[in-house]
Amino acid sequence: MNGIQQLKDTRATLVIQMEAIKAELAHFEAALQSEETINQGRESDVRHEISSRTIKIDSIDLQLFQLDQKLARREAIANRESLMATHFEDMVNWKADEQELNAKRESLSTRLEDIRKQAEAEMVNARQAETQAATAYAQAVAWGDVEGEKTASNDAQKAAKNLAATTEQHRRQQLIITALEQELAIVDQHITEAQEEHQKIEKKALRLAHDALEEKWNEAAQALLDVGGKLYAAAGLIGRDPTSLLKLEIPEQGENFGSWKWQDLTERGNQYRLQDLLSM
Repeated sequence: MNGIQQLKDTRATLVIQMEAIKAELAHFEAALQSEETINQGRESDVRHEISSRTIKIDSIDLQLFQLDQKLARREAIANRESLMATHFEDMVNWKADEQELNAKRESLSTRLEDIRKQAEAEMVNARQAETQAATAYAQAVAWGDVEGEKTASNDAQKAAKNLAATTEQHRRQQLIITALEQELAIVDQHITEAQEEHQKIEKKALRLAHDALEEKWNEAAQALLDVGGKLYAAAGLIGRDPTSLLKLEIPEQGENFGSWKWQDLTERGNQYRLQDLLSM
């Protein structure tokens, strides 16, 4: 399957051809605009040359694209051990980042909830104290309790001051809550990014494993065909008809989309001599 250098050589040749054709194309495109071509009525011929070279360039582009795909696949398979090790390391690192971010998120969430509860409780208590002082004052007035009225009035003033201070504190706490919510959103975004990166690398590792397994499949199929060829040859030498192998069809995986059939066994079988079969 390898042939990496051969593919690179083929690619280099195609690139040289491409550059040469592009140079010719530029020449004809310039010629199309020249007065000489127009005066001679050669526009149609020049356009034909341009079209011909454009088709060639498109064809080479497609060949280069296909070659690049094959090269990337074969180089990845050739370096699969180091690549897979890198993928594993990257996945471990991203998973560790996610766990660290989740711990930070939990800490932020806990702190945020505590501040929210504290701010709400302080406002409830301050309002309740002011209401209670106002109620005590009204009751003292109603019952003619002069001392109670003074005490309630002082308590009401203190409650009002406390409510004002608590309101200002609540405002500051709301700023902190907003900042914490923004920080929490940033952490959530980083968690999502870590998860996405982990998934991307996981898919790369899976594709690499898939391609490597395809090649193992093809290698195993070739080994099976070699045994099948010997079986076919041995059957012929002892006068048996290996009809059970007539339905053979092994799909090829990877770059090609063919399959190995009965004819592949016969081709292999015809290559073996008696000594080859006896020295199994």
